[in-house]
Amino acid sequence: MIADDAQEALRDLTRGREDMKRLQRQSKQILLAFLLRHGRRYGGKSYWTKAHYGWLADQKFTHASQQIVFEEYLNAIKSLNLRVDVFDRQIEKMAEESVFKEVIEGLMSLRGVNRLTAVTIVAELGDLRRFESAPQLMAYLGLVPSEYSSGGNRTRGGITKTGNGHVRRVLVESAWTYRHPARKTRTIEKRAGLVSEAVQEISWKAQVRLCGKYTALDSRGKLKVQTCTAVARELAGFIWAVGQAYPSPKAA
Repeated sequence: MIADDAQEALRDLTRGREDMKRLQRQSKQILLAFLLRHGRRYGGKSYWTKAHYGWLADQKFTHASQQIVFEEYLNAIKSLNLRVDVFDRQIEKMAEESVFKEVIEGLMSLRGVNRLTAVTIVAELGDLRRFESAPQLMAYLGLVPSEYSSGGNRTRGGITKTGNGHVRRVLVESAWTYRHPARKTRTIEKRAGLVSEAVQEISWKAQVRLCGKYTALDSRGKLKVQTCTAVARELAGFIWAVGQAYPSPKAA
């Protein structure tokens, strides 16, 4: 299997999982709306936990038709949970066998980049060495500010949101983890053991830089979404740097 075929296979998997997660979210919203119409409110702290599913199992409705509707909604969610699990297992299996395995491990050394995020990055972008610079990658992902020119004035607006939205989404989600101070957790240390010292250095530099940036922007009263977007933009730069530490994948 050549690298392009490997990338396409991973892309189909990650996008398929994304579709299942979207259906899962929609099904959960439908069930919660149904329960709310009937005055059923869960009193626990978190939804879709073991305790919440236990509460759902205890729900009884007066009319048989309402009970059937409720059970069908719940069965749909459970079915989608299983389908997401199938995608997760297959993604993990393919990542281990992929020509991108080393790059995936390198990306996972970055804080906030788990296996799914790393696989999504390589599935959508392929060989990171094809980008000549970090700003080029940022622009490709639509994470750079838009500009408007009028006469001699130049005004910056929100990000362009051009390019690959799949990667942009996961990077914004990853950026949220940088709200905490930089720290080498057990998980990060474990992942660091799979990569070179050079990649470890990039990862730690990213933590220090991005945690500081998040704190600085947050203290200035920036909206959370704006802060996460700004951190995601710089995270893309560190992802580019990690990609340069590995040779271009050739064949499986």
